[in-house]
Amino acid sequence: YDMPLMGIASADDPFFQKFRELGIVGPDFVLPQEWLPGAKSVISYFLPFTKEVCDTNRAPGLPSEEWVSARIDGEVFNNEVRSFLIEMLKQMSAYAVAPCLDPRFKVVNRISNWSERHVAYAAGLGTFGLHRALITEKGTAGRLGSVVTTLELTPTKRIYKSYDEYCLYLTQGKCGACMRRCPPLAITDKGKDNKICEEYIGREILSRFAPRYGCAKCSISVPCESKNPAV
Repeated sequence: YDMPLMGIASADDPFFQKFRELGIVGPDFVLPQEWLPGAKSVISYFLPFTKEVCDTNRAPGLPSEEWVSARIDGEVFNNEVRSFLIEMLKQMSAYAVAPCLDPRFKVVNRISNWSERHVAYAAGLGTFGLHRALITEKGTAGRLGSVVTTLELTPTKRIYKSYDEYCLYLTQGKCGACMRRCPPLAITDKGKDNKICEEYIGREILSRFAPRYGCAKCSISVPCESKNPAV
């Protein structure tokens, strides 16, 4: 990974309640105070993949071995970051929980009860693209993580006004590179069809790389790979 980005959201941010709406995350989204009574802040971070990792995944078709390893083994490291933050906050006399490590975390019908992307949006880290990835100041290619804590921290100011501000296609009708990059054509001008995406991963990728998997062609060799293209 390259140097990370970090943002803070208040646990009382109205966005968390809004995430419960259908079509955003959904009614099963668990609020910060439900993960951790007395929660004051949510720490969100983005771990950008290095250029060397991204370069291996530029060819069309199946993902590279390096990319699949970065996707899965890199998430093992991400879990270590989550655990490290929890321990660090404990040393500061605060309680903390990483929802994605909590036994209450679940995914039902492709929808989880805690979305790292939406949490990062609330924490000022970026906005959404046509491909549904979060576009940060360091792009989309990387991993997100978060921790809920009782420590009161100053929230990061969100400099964007809309959920899609950093996506050239959604705001200006330009680009559309992620549509062309998607092997199963799961991304159209209407957005991303998660069912098509997941069926492709199961059929073409898991069958070759199991237990590892990944693709993210839509986040590589596109203007939002490693930067905010709207700047």
